Order: sequence, then C-alpha cells, then structure tokens
Amino acid sequence: MKQDIPAALELREVSRSYRQGETQLDIFRNLSLTLFAGEIVALVGQSGSGKSSLLHIAGLLERPTSGEVFVSGRNCSELDDRKRTRIRRFSIGFVYQFHHLLPEFTALENVMMPQLIAGSGKSAAKERAKELLTRLGLASRIDHRPAELSGGEQQRVAIARALANRPAVLLADEPTGNLDPRTAEQVHSEFLHLINDEGLCALIASHNLELARSMHRVVHLADGQLVEEPARS
Repeated sequence: MKQDIPAALELREVSRSYRQGETQLDIFRNLSLTLFAGEIVALVGQSGSGKSSLLHIAGLLERPTSGEVFVSGRNCSELDDRKRTRIRRFSIGFVYQFHHLLPEFTALENVMMPQLIAGSGKSAAKERAKELLTRLGLASRIDHRPAELSGGEQQRVAIARALANRPAVLLADEPTGNLDPRTAEQVHSEFLHLINDEGLCALIASHNLELARSMHRVVHLADGQLVEEPARS
C-alpha cells in the first residue's frame, strides 16, 4: 500500500514569506502535498499565486520560511547547500517554460551534459541521450543545435535533458506555455507518456486547465492555500 512506501516528494506545512519594509508578505502558508512514484500532479493557479516559488522549494532551489521538504523519504530541510545540490543533481529533474538549452551544443550533447556532470561515462551518457531523444521523436535531429530546431523540438530536448539522470522527481513550470496550442498539446502528450514510462512522480505547473486535467490529480493554489480538485468519476 502507498502509505507503506516513502513518498517520492513530500511538502509538510511549507510557508513562504517576504519582507517589504515593515510589512510581511505571505505568498503561501502551511501547505502540505504528497506525491508517490508514478503520480503526475498538475499545479494550477493565477499568475502571481506562488506556483513557481512552490516548485523552487520542492526542487531545493529555495528554502521555505518554515516547513519541511522530503525527497524519497529524506528530510532535506536542514541539509547544507552541498548536500542539497547533490540531491538536485541525482534525484530531481527540472523543465521550464523556456528551454535554456546550451546554444553551442547539439541536442545530443545537451542531454549528455547533466549525465557527464553527475559522473556518467561518455558512452553511457550518449546511449541514454539517444534513447530519450528517440522516444521523443527526435532521432533524426540529435546532431542539430538549438537554433536549428523548432520551438517544440527544443522543448523536447529540454524534457529529455531533465530525465537524463533518471530522477525520482520531475518538476515542470509551464513546460508548454511558450508553444502554440497545437504543438503544446502534442508535446504535453509525449511528455506524460514518457513520465509514465519512466515511473517517476511529477509536479507540473500549468495555466491550461484542459491539459492539467489530463494528469492524475489537479491541485489549485489560491489565496495562499492548496485545494485539490475532486476526482472525476
């Protein structure tokens, strides 16, 4: 049963606040969320609701004002920056709205890069990169640089790069938000299939409710609180 298995990602009573002069601005307070391996959860909310901040906290890029973050059952809240960086490198993948590919490298080299940084051998990194790019329909484009790829192709490369090190957790911030609707739907479908195949958990921020409802669960971030959308019958 799920409760006997450590969650892939767990946020416990997480809050994020900022100081503006003498005023404290609360972005969200006491949020809790649990994701298990194989779950794909959509995070929706209006612009400025705190979705990106929540993803940054979940991905150990920011520290919460209060609360705890667990990755694969490990409490990361009190770890030093070196240990948090190591967990990000091996256990967490990120996809952003803008692909942030390295322009001087090919698609293949962009996907190899995080593996080489993590200590993989060149041959193994190349095979993993080829596998992922092929599964995303880019077998004929692996030697092209980002400027030679369409927007949808560039985002597919970014997705492959995020999955390259076989993370336990994938975090995505509007991963198809910069694409036209038709391309966004296609990339989104391929993205979900690949996540399912890899068996990891994913938290995906999206402003598109139609795409969000194709995921396993939908949670709404509004007025500093998380509310889960009722399951569809």
